Amino acid sequence: MSSIAQTLGVILQTVVGLYVIAILLRFLLQLVKADFYNPLSQAIVKATGPLLNPLRRIIPGIGGLDFASLVLAFLVEVVLIYGLLALKGFNPAQVPPNLAMGAALIGLMDSVLNIYTFSIIIIAIASWIAPQSYNPALMLMHQIIEPLAGRIRRMLPPMGGLDFSIMVLLLIIYALRGMFVTPLAMAMGVGGLRLLL
Repeated sequence: MSSIAQTLGVILQTVVGLYVIAILLRFLLQLVKADFYNPLSQAIVKATGPLLNPLRRIIPGIGGLDFASLVLAFLVEVVLIYGLLALKGFNPAQVPPNLAMGAALIGLMDSVLNIYTFSIIIIAIASWIAPQSYNPALMLMHQIIEPLAGRIRRMLPPMGGLDFSIMVLLLIIYALRGMFVTPLAMAMGVGGLRLLL
Protein backbone atom coordinates (compact mmCIF):
# COMPACT_ATOMS: atom_id res chain seq x y z
CA MET A 1 0.00 0.00 0.00
CA SER A 2 1.36 3.42 -0.96
CA SER A 3 2.14 6.03 1.65
CA ILE A 4 -0.59 8.28 0.20
CA ALA A 5 -3.20 5.55 0.57
CA GLN A 6 -1.94 4.80 4.07
CA THR A 7 -2.22 8.47 5.04
CA LEU A 8 -5.70 8.70 3.54
CA GLY A 9 -6.66 5.57 5.48
CA VAL A 10 -5.52 7.09 8.77
CA ILE A 11 -7.38 10.34 8.02
CA LEU A 12 -10.54 8.45 7.02
CA GLN A 13 -10.42 6.21 10.08
CA THR A 14 -9.86 9.18 12.40
CA VAL A 15 -12.51 11.50 10.95
CA VAL A 16 -15.20 8.87 10.42
CA GLY A 17 -14.32 7.17 13.72
CA LEU A 18 -14.84 10.46 15.56
CA TYR A 19 -18.16 10.94 13.77
CA VAL A 20 -19.29 7.47 14.88
CA ILE A 21 -18.30 8.38 18.45
CA ALA A 22 -20.37 11.58 18.14
CA ILE A 23 -23.41 9.57 16.98
CA LEU A 24 -23.01 7.07 19.83
CA LEU A 25 -22.60 9.93 22.30
CA ARG A 26 -25.83 11.45 21.06
CA PHE A 27 -27.56 8.11 21.69
CA LEU A 28 -26.06 7.79 25.17
CA LEU A 29 -26.78 11.41 26.11
CA GLN A 30 -30.42 10.97 25.16
CA LEU A 31 -30.54 7.63 26.99
CA VAL A 32 -29.30 9.15 30.27
CA LYS A 33 -31.33 12.35 29.71
CA ALA A 34 -28.21 14.50 29.79
CA ASP A 35 -28.24 18.30 29.73
CA PHE A 36 -28.81 19.21 26.08
CA TYR A 37 -28.14 22.87 26.86
CA ASN A 38 -24.52 21.92 27.51
CA PRO A 39 -22.34 23.48 24.74
CA LEU A 40 -20.79 20.09 23.96
CA SER A 41 -24.23 18.49 23.67
CA GLN A 42 -25.25 21.24 21.26
CA ALA A 43 -22.11 20.64 19.17
CA ILE A 44 -22.87 16.90 19.00
CA VAL A 45 -26.48 17.60 17.97
CA LYS A 46 -25.35 19.99 15.21
CA ALA A 47 -22.69 17.59 13.92
CA THR A 48 -24.97 14.57 13.76
CA GLY A 49 -28.22 16.32 12.79
CA PRO A 50 -27.80 16.49 8.97
CA LEU A 51 -27.62 12.69 8.62
CA LEU A 52 -29.63 11.70 11.68
CA ASN A 53 -32.72 13.88 11.30
CA PRO A 54 -33.80 12.43 7.89
CA LEU A 55 -33.24 8.90 9.23
CA ARG A 56 -35.46 9.64 12.24
CA ARG A 57 -38.40 10.17 9.88
CA ILE A 58 -38.00 6.54 8.79
CA ILE A 59 -36.90 4.94 12.07
CA PRO A 60 -38.86 6.28 15.06
CA GLY A 61 -37.65 6.01 18.63
CA ILE A 62 -39.19 3.28 20.78
CA GLY A 63 -39.45 3.45 24.56
CA GLY A 64 -37.16 6.47 24.75
CA LEU A 65 -34.42 4.72 22.74
CA ASP A 66 -33.16 6.57 19.67
CA PHE A 67 -32.79 3.60 17.30
CA ALA A 68 -32.08 5.93 14.38
CA SER A 69 -28.78 6.92 16.03
CA LEU A 70 -27.73 3.27 16.38
CA VAL A 71 -28.69 2.50 12.78
CA LEU A 72 -26.78 5.54 11.52
CA ALA A 73 -23.68 4.63 13.56
CA PHE A 74 -23.88 1.08 12.18
CA LEU A 75 -24.24 2.24 8.56
CA VAL A 76 -21.36 4.72 8.88
CA GLU A 77 -19.19 1.99 10.42
CA VAL A 78 -19.96 -0.38 7.51
CA VAL A 79 -19.10 2.35 4.98
CA LEU A 80 -15.85 3.01 6.86
CA ILE A 81 -14.90 -0.69 6.70
CA TYR A 82 -15.46 -0.88 2.94
CA GLY A 83 -13.65 2.43 2.42
CA LEU A 84 -10.60 1.29 4.39
CA LEU A 85 -10.50 -2.03 2.51
CA ALA A 86 -10.62 -0.20 -0.83
CA LEU A 87 -7.78 2.11 0.22
CA LYS A 88 -5.70 -0.92 1.24
CA GLY A 89 -6.08 -2.45 -2.21
CA PHE A 90 -8.79 -5.01 -1.46
CA ASN A 91 -11.84 -5.41 -3.64
CA PRO A 92 -14.78 -4.51 -1.36
CA ALA A 93 -17.08 -6.65 -3.52
CA GLN A 94 -15.17 -9.74 -2.39
CA VAL A 95 -15.95 -9.05 1.29
CA PRO A 96 -19.26 -10.70 2.24
CA PRO A 97 -21.76 -8.15 3.60
CA ASN A 98 -22.41 -10.29 6.69
CA LEU A 99 -18.69 -10.18 7.52
CA ALA A 100 -18.56 -6.39 7.14
CA MET A 101 -21.74 -5.98 9.21
CA GLY A 102 -20.34 -8.27 11.91
CA ALA A 103 -17.14 -6.23 12.03
CA ALA A 104 -19.22 -3.04 12.22
CA LEU A 105 -21.26 -4.42 15.12
CA ILE A 106 -18.11 -5.40 17.04
CA GLY A 107 -16.61 -1.99 16.26
CA LEU A 108 -19.66 -0.22 17.71
CA MET A 109 -19.61 -2.34 20.86
CA ASP A 110 -15.92 -1.58 21.24
CA SER A 111 -16.55 2.15 20.74
CA VAL A 112 -19.28 2.25 23.41
CA LEU A 113 -16.98 0.50 25.89
CA ASN A 114 -14.20 2.95 24.97
CA ILE A 115 -16.51 5.91 25.64
CA TYR A 116 -17.18 4.59 29.14
CA THR A 117 -13.54 3.61 29.75
CA PHE A 118 -12.08 6.97 28.76
CA SER A 119 -14.85 8.87 30.56
CA ILE A 120 -14.04 7.00 33.79
CA ILE A 121 -10.29 7.58 33.42
CA ILE A 122 -10.72 11.30 32.66
CA ILE A 123 -13.17 11.75 35.56
CA ALA A 124 -10.74 10.00 37.92
CA ILE A 125 -7.81 12.18 36.81
CA ALA A 126 -9.92 15.35 36.96
CA SER A 127 -11.07 14.52 40.50
CA TRP A 128 -7.42 14.82 41.58
CA ILE A 129 -6.34 17.72 39.36
CA ALA A 130 -9.48 19.85 39.24
CA PRO A 131 -12.07 18.74 41.79
CA GLN A 132 -15.45 20.50 41.61
CA SER A 133 -14.72 21.44 37.98
CA TYR A 134 -17.69 22.58 35.90
CA ASN A 135 -16.05 21.87 32.54
CA PRO A 136 -18.84 21.05 30.00
CA ALA A 137 -17.09 17.86 28.83
CA LEU A 138 -16.61 16.63 32.40
CA MET A 139 -20.23 17.37 33.23
CA LEU A 140 -21.40 15.22 30.31
CA MET A 141 -19.03 12.41 31.24
CA HIS A 142 -20.44 12.44 34.78
CA GLN A 143 -23.97 12.29 33.37
CA ILE A 144 -23.07 9.30 31.16
CA ILE A 145 -21.31 7.39 33.96
CA GLU A 146 -23.59 8.21 36.90
CA PRO A 147 -26.58 5.95 36.07
CA LEU A 148 -24.31 2.88 36.16
CA ALA A 149 -22.02 4.11 38.94
CA GLY A 150 -25.06 5.01 41.04
CA ARG A 151 -26.39 1.46 40.86
CA ILE A 152 -23.02 0.07 41.93
CA ARG A 153 -22.85 2.66 44.73
CA ARG A 154 -26.17 1.43 46.12
CA MET A 155 -24.71 -2.08 46.42
CA LEU A 156 -21.23 -0.91 47.46
CA PRO A 157 -21.52 2.37 49.41
CA PRO A 158 -18.46 4.59 49.90
CA MET A 159 -16.14 3.33 52.62
CA GLY A 160 -13.94 5.69 54.60
CA GLY A 161 -14.83 8.52 52.24
CA LEU A 162 -13.62 6.52 49.20
CA ASP A 163 -16.02 5.80 46.34
CA PHE A 164 -15.15 2.49 44.69
CA SER A 165 -18.08 2.53 42.23
CA ILE A 166 -16.00 3.98 39.38
CA MET A 167 -13.27 1.38 39.86
CA VAL A 168 -15.81 -1.46 39.94
CA LEU A 169 -17.46 -0.09 36.79
CA LEU A 170 -14.10 -0.01 35.02
CA LEU A 171 -13.46 -3.63 36.00
CA ILE A 172 -16.91 -4.61 34.70
CA ILE A 173 -16.15 -2.92 31.36
CA TYR A 174 -12.86 -4.81 31.03
CA ALA A 175 -14.67 -8.03 31.92
CA LEU A 176 -17.35 -7.37 29.29
CA ARG A 177 -14.69 -6.77 26.66
CA GLY A 178 -12.86 -9.97 27.55
CA MET A 179 -15.89 -12.22 28.04
CA PHE A 180 -18.18 -10.98 25.26
CA VAL A 181 -16.68 -8.61 22.66
CA THR A 182 -13.49 -10.55 21.83
CA PRO A 183 -15.15 -14.02 21.85
CA LEU A 184 -18.07 -12.66 19.81
CA ALA A 185 -15.66 -11.28 17.21
CA MET A 186 -14.00 -14.69 16.98
CA ALA A 187 -17.34 -16.52 16.80
CA MET A 188 -18.54 -14.25 13.99
CA GLY A 189 -15.25 -14.72 12.14
CA VAL A 190 -14.52 -10.99 11.95
CA GLY A 191 -11.23 -11.03 13.87
CA GLY A 192 -9.16 -11.32 10.69
CA LEU A 193 -11.09 -8.55 8.95
CA ARG A 194 -10.63 -6.21 11.91
CA LEU A 195 -6.89 -6.87 11.84
CA LEU A 196 -6.80 -5.73 8.20
CA LEU A 197 -8.41 -2.36 8.98
